[in-house]
Amino acid sequence: MTRNDSRDRTTDASTDERTDGGAGGPDVGDPPGNPSSARLSRRGFLEGVGLASILGIGGASATGETLFSMDGLRPVDDPIGEYPYREWEDLYREEWDWDSVARSTHSVNCTGSCSWNVYVKNGQVWREEQAGDYPRFDESVPDPNPRGCQKGACYTDYVNADERIKHPLKRVGERGEGKWQRISWDEALTEIAEHVVGEVQAGRYDAISGFTPIPAMSPVSFASGSRLINLLGGVSHSFYDWYSDLPPGQPITWGTQTDNAESADWYNADYIIAWGSNINVTRIPDAKYFLEAGYNGTKRVGVFTDYSQTAIHTDEWLSPEPGADTALALGMAQTIVSEDLYDEAHLKEQTDMPLLVRQDTGKFLRASDVPSVDTDADRPEWMLLMLDSEGSLREAPGSLGERDGQKDYSKSIELDFDPRLGAETTVQTTDGSVEVRTVWNELRDELSRYDPETVHEMTGVGRETYQRVAREFAEVDRAKIIQGKGVNDWYHNDLGNRAIQLLVTLTGNLGRQGTGLDHYVGQEKIWTHHGWQTLSFPTGKVRGVPTTLWTYYHAGILDNTDPDTAAKIRESIDRGWMPVYPAEREDGSRPDPSTMFVWRGNYFNQAKGNVAVEEELWPKLDLVVDINFRMDSTAMYSDIVLPTASHYEKHDLSMTDMHSYVHPFTPAVEPLGESKTDWQIFRELAAKIQEVATDRDVEPIPDRQFDREIDLRSIHDDYVRDWASDERGALAEDRAACEYILDHSEESNPEGTDERITFADTVEQPRRLLEAGDHWTSDIEEGEAYMPWKDFVQEKNPWPTVTGRQQYYVDHDWFLELGEQLPTHKEGPTKTGGDYPMEYNTPHGRWSIHSTWRDNEKLLRLQRGEPVVYLHPEDAAERGIEDGDAVEVFNDLAEVELQAKLYPSSQRGTARMYFAWERFQFPTDSHFNSLVPMYMKPTQLVQYPEDTGEHLYFFPNYWGPTGVNSDVRVDVRKKGGDGG
Repeated sequence: MTRNDSRDRTTDASTDERTDGGAGGPDVGDPPGNPSSARLSRRGFLEGVGLASILGIGGASATGETLFSMDGLRPVDDPIGEYPYREWEDLYREEWDWDSVARSTHSVNCTGSCSWNVYVKNGQVWREEQAGDYPRFDESVPDPNPRGCQKGACYTDYVNADERIKHPLKRVGERGEGKWQRISWDEALTEIAEHVVGEVQAGRYDAISGFTPIPAMSPVSFASGSRLINLLGGVSHSFYDWYSDLPPGQPITWGTQTDNAESADWYNADYIIAWGSNINVTRIPDAKYFLEAGYNGTKRVGVFTDYSQTAIHTDEWLSPEPGADTALALGMAQTIVSEDLYDEAHLKEQTDMPLLVRQDTGKFLRASDVPSVDTDADRPEWMLLMLDSEGSLREAPGSLGERDGQKDYSKSIELDFDPRLGAETTVQTTDGSVEVRTVWNELRDELSRYDPETVHEMTGVGRETYQRVAREFAEVDRAKIIQGKGVNDWYHNDLGNRAIQLLVTLTGNLGRQGTGLDHYVGQEKIWTHHGWQTLSFPTGKVRGVPTTLWTYYHAGILDNTDPDTAAKIRESIDRGWMPVYPAEREDGSRPDPSTMFVWRGNYFNQAKGNVAVEEELWPKLDLVVDINFRMDSTAMYSDIVLPTASHYEKHDLSMTDMHSYVHPFTPAVEPLGESKTDWQIFRELAAKIQEVATDRDVEPIPDRQFDREIDLRSIHDDYVRDWASDERGALAEDRAACEYILDHSEESNPEGTDERITFADTVEQPRRLLEAGDHWTSDIEEGEAYMPWKDFVQEKNPWPTVTGRQQYYVDHDWFLELGEQLPTHKEGPTKTGGDYPMEYNTPHGRWSIHSTWRDNEKLLRLQRGEPVVYLHPEDAAERGIEDGDAVEVFNDLAEVELQAKLYPSSQRGTARMYFAWERFQFPTDSHFNSLVPMYMKPTQLVQYPEDTGEHLYFFPNYWGPTGVNSDVRVDVRKKGGDGG
């Protein structure tokens, strides 16, 4: 059921065609009397294949009586000897007849990256099927072929769907009203270009924002808009943290953006814990490795609050209370430590556990603190100390004090002495006599708080059950945790990450096949990194912004938050730890953002604090441009919508950290209507900007922040120029951009070898990448699934942290002030959204990838066809709610109308709505994120070290404040009820 059910009402006029519709109308339209050949061959073809033609009937004979008679389905007595011709069967015969086959995939943020064959007949995408030609690199693990899911299998529906945007559209009603005027490409690009030129000329280039998610799923399309934004001096937005996909515990502890084993490595584990990762729903192409590992003798444990679709396939299921994952992990760690099940050698060499901590300040003991320590370190204030077996102070090799920057492989953490793990002593410092203790002793004290009785009370998990699982995990040779978004959605997600990571660290389950903590939420990491990066940001000068903070700041939330958080946000901005754009001007003013480009994503739909975004942020934007192939929520709330090619209509690349292959998009058919590829759209916009700037004789604008000038008169020439070779016009086409990425990336064109991967190679079949670039933490090895952390565990290179080790103690002032220097359990905000009795939960669903496919008719038929809230039967009964009732989920922010579904597998007290329903699918002007306020955790705003930031520093999608979806309180009432 859609909020706007008048999609087909159109007013035809050759110059002013408007649609009063939620999805922009079925055609949004070709001008009367001028149908394009593409529309005839594609739309007309599909309209002609109706039920009547399938059944071989038509005209006057197509009556209700004839239609539903069984005459056409007479049994055939002798199908071998004599088979009558029945023309309605031709459609099914023709399904296996085609004119051409193209290789493509689906550019969605699911981490699947699955290669598909697309079959074309009469200029139409006829069907698709999974490709089965991934080269096998390890015969001891299950075959990687095929890969795919039910969403990809129905992508054909989108190619010719009613919601396809086929022509440039300009808003003529209010934002979100669904009233559009069809305009020409020249009109659209001219209006956008004139606005952009005016903003840059006025010095407001940093008021221009570009939002697009996850490059790995289609790096050329990502780069298309990012390249233009970069040349304009505009702002590129983060996405991994905004979606609450980023696990902040990983940069805190391991100093890297998320690194994972490819999913084939699951099969190598002896023991797997699926912790908040609903693999069978959100990792469908890879679930086979998890399922088949069971046949290989792997024990599989699930940690889920509900009895999920993955829990039913595990050997054991633990169900902690919502938000209690940290307490459960710390209880398991306490069992491992108290029963001496930890890997002592790993802890001494690979972690900060032997490092000494001052008891007067809570800071690490540094060489600069102790006059008796004679150090050669360039920065003795970051040369950290241990005690050897004789009780003498020793410098910890690999500490930041002796390294050149965050990542320096010229040093080693290998020890030539045996450090004490548990130690306490008194040291003479520049401040006098100071007591010091090892991090290990500090951790043991913290873990002592999580005894079995306490953990049971906090989590609801049986005392013996979780302890037995901890013992089993510690005692096997190769144990692994697969962690999902269920942990990241909480306010204290960083503590949850650190606590769960602690389990693999304590047991030494890192850096070997079948071990580790694998976190797959979003395709955050791209293999062909250098080629993608230089294509996307050719100037090398990037204005990046954490989208969570940018949204929080400009949506007016800062003025309504608690004083302590507000003060820390302001301090972080003032100290330059986290940037906000537009930048503050010399007179102390800060302009509002004015312009937003969105492509490949659905920012408005996914926005936490959605009410504030709509009421405060969106009115500040003078121009919102959405580049899209379908009318989604962001498009509905935009000013100009530009029609982009669908996934089967363009050249691009696809890759993921779930596997180590690269494969392509190729155009199976021409773009529908007037659609253009992302690269073509932004290239033509660059040309129009250059034309307008030249006509206006706009002089180059000095960049306030970087040593460069923004020259709009050459921006198109710069867009299509290969900056590496300085070849003019070399990157005019999408395919050339694909080749650029492959040619300029270590993974596909490694130095010192003649081996390389070309785009044509990937079209022939998916190719396993040849090397791993320096942003990965292991090599790609022949015959082995990619497994991270070998650079540190096996090669003894320093981890890119302050300590040069896996770091569980953080001595930043804010962490010390908040009592979070070590992983610890904290209750989240208790009344976020208001004082209501139920937790609100919005997990990833089975029937869509975020909002993509949420409006797909086939998939809607497999569920209830409209937004649904899942309630435990007892919670429903208390409120007089029955299955199928229309209900309202509400809190102090909003109320959302939807259907109730009874869900006995849920824990009581949880209202669960599988997320990303579009706004126009709700009967009222609210949706799933209307109930979610926006808030940030101060520890995710820090720079560490405070002055230099080699460990924690803002970099888009590496470190920054995450969006938070959980810790939200709601209640549910039957529609028309009194509040329940």
